[in-house]
Order: sequence, then C-alpha cells, then structure tokens
Amino acid sequence: MRFVPLQSLKEGVVLKKSIYDANGNILLEDGVELNSFCIRKLKKIKIKSVYIEDEISKGIEIKSIISDELRLEAIKNVKEIFKFVEKKHPSQEEVNDSQSKIKKITENIIDEILNNNEVMVNMIDLKVCDDFTFFHSLNVAVLSIAIGYAMNLRKEELRELGLAGMLHDIGKVFIPEEVLNKKGRLNDSEFEQIKKHSNMSFDYLKKRYKLSAKTYRGILMHHERWDGSGYSKGLSGIDITLYGRILSVADVYDALISDSPYRKVWPPSKALEYIMAGNGTMFDPKVVEAFIMVVAPYPVGTVVFLSNYKKGIVLENFEQKGSRPLIRIFKENEKRVEPYEIDLRDEKFLSVEIVNIEIWRSQPKSRKRNIYLIISLILVVIGSTFLYISFILLTLFFIFNLKINH
Repeated sequence: MRFVPLQSLKEGVVLKKSIYDANGNILLEDGVELNSFCIRKLKKIKIKSVYIEDEISKGIEIKSIISDELRLEAIKNVKEIFKFVEKKHPSQEEVNDSQSKIKKITENIIDEILNNNEVMVNMIDLKVCDDFTFFHSLNVAVLSIAIGYAMNLRKEELRELGLAGMLHDIGKVFIPEEVLNKKGRLNDSEFEQIKKHSNMSFDYLKKRYKLSAKTYRGILMHHERWDGSGYSKGLSGIDITLYGRILSVADVYDALISDSPYRKVWPPSKALEYIMAGNGTMFDPKVVEAFIMVVAPYPVGTVVFLSNYKKGIVLENFEQKGSRPLIRIFKENEKRVEPYEIDLRDEKFLSVEIVNIEIWRSQPKSRKRNIYLIISLILVVIGSTFLYISFILLTLFFIFNLKINH
C-alpha cells in the first residue's frame, strides 16, 4: 500500500486503511473501491490523504506502533474524558471509572509498544480535523512513550509519562471554542487564554484524579522550553521535569504534522528538522537524541522524489538512519519503469537525497506559472487588439489627409 494525496486520487483505486471518526465509527471501510462519491466524502470531512493499494505498491505492509483497534479504543476514551470534564459535578464513581479506563488504555499502549519489534514511529495519521484534540492527545502519549522507551525509562515511568501525554491538554475544555478553533493567528489576548490550559489541566486533575506527582508536573510543564522561553513559569534546563521535556517535543512534533484550525500540516521530515533546529535551545538535547532514534522522517508508504530524478515508495526505515530508507523505484525522469529497490544507506547512493514527498509536494509554482501564462495571453490579446485598432486609425487618418490634399 502507499499514501497518496486526495488531489491525486483516481476513481477505481482500492482504499487500504479504514477511515474512522473519534467515536470509532467507520466513515470509509478498508477494501472499498473509491468512486466520486467517496472522494467527495473524504473532502467533506477534511481528510487530506489516504492509504491505497495499486500495482506499484503491492506487498508493502505498514506496521503501526500500536494496532488500529487499540488506537480507536484510546481515541474514544480520550473523547469521553474530555466530555466528562465538561460535567460540573461528576460523582466519585464516575471519576474512578474514568480514571480506570484511561489507565488501562495507557497500559495496553505500553504493552503493545514494548512487544513491537518495530519501534520506529511512522507518524502519519488519518486525522479528522474536527477531532484534532483527541487524536493529538493519543499521538503525544504514544510518541512520548516511544521516546521514553528509547531513553531506557522503566515501565512504571512509561505508565506515568503515557498518562501525562493522554491528559496534557484536558485544560483546553475550559478555553472558549472561538479561541480554541480560531483560524489564523491568535491576538495577544487570545494567546494569553491559550497559555492558561497547562495550569487548568494541572488544577483540574489534581482535584479529581489520583495520579503520580511526576505525571501532574509533566502536564504542568509541557509548554516549558529548555532555554526558558516557554510558559507558564518560564522554567529552563533540568528545572523542567523529564516528563515535561519529553512531552514538549512530542507535543510540538505532532502539532506540526497535523492539520489543525490554526496551522497547515507540515511533512514529517520538515517537522523533524524543526525539532532538531531547537536542540539545546527549545528542547533538551538528550530528548531530541532519543526522538531522532524513533521517528521516521519519511514514513513507510509515502512516495518520495529523489535528487537523481527518480520517484519511489518508502519500503522500510532504519533506526538512527531515518533519512536513508529502503525505496522501491517506479519512475525515472517521470517515465514509468519496472519497479526495483535501492537502499540509500548503500555507498553507491550516498550522493542521492530525498528532495520531496508527494503528499506535501508544493504545487504553487505550477499554479503561478499557469496564472502568469493566462495573464501573458491576455496582455498579448490586448496588445494585438490595440495595435490592430491603431493600424486602422492610422490608415483612416492617412486616407482622410490624402482626400484633403486633393
């Protein structure tokens, strides 16, 4: 299977991963042949890309770090907790039930990650934009656990860290929706409201839930930065707890690769570069080092463009060499060829680089080119018309002068 942008979808291709909403309802099922109605439906729910299978992607398996079943169950639980928080006076029984569910889900996520031979995180998710917060909470938890695992944290620590990831944005329930879902840049007043959500999460959970002190502090500090430029207290360095430092990287990375109301999606490779650029300034160098070990900049199934004018599908990523994957080439100089594989770790391909990913390949230049062409044609027509009219007028003027002279 491979990952393709919606604008490149053709009728008749087969969907290879089901599309779900945050309630676990199937919006489009794996194996369905996509027609114009299905494609319109995907556009309506703001899905930008999907997994399909065709001749060039046969046999490519994409292993998720956690199963789809667990992912759906986790997202459903996160959504229930957010709705539960909106209740002003929940009973103690409801609180206990809510806490029990989220702890169980976190435990299951840790077990799957620890039992998974493939620790590399291929972070491309089929998010429904309206349910961004729920998907984001789960992704931050999964990514934080993967980073913690790479940092050799004990299982109990992974459990505390995972819970912090799941619940880190719970305070957003108390932020006005018009601020939370505003499209475009926030003004100073709105940003000050957003900045309160870390404290709100901490305060609410401290009153209602029985969590470890490390989990509470991780949630409180997930927007602090290594150099002291974050919020809410402007802490720096090791004054920020380890969980807070890990959560900050996971939170920023998933926000960048997600299409949210206030930011367009970035490719994983660009988001990873952003994290690396913040190494030692915004982010703890040790956390960044672990992050690079577990996150794939070019997820399996994505179509990539190479510097030698070849095009292929990523087949496999390698720990600590994420930028040098195994690729199935199917085009050379835009011409289809018999598929073959190249390993960018091989010395023969050291000069070859990945220059773009299909789902984020920029189209503006071609659109601009078309606009410029249309404008040029219009100007040519206007110019030609002007010259023609000028010629007619000059001819008439010349004839008129001849008659006067005679």
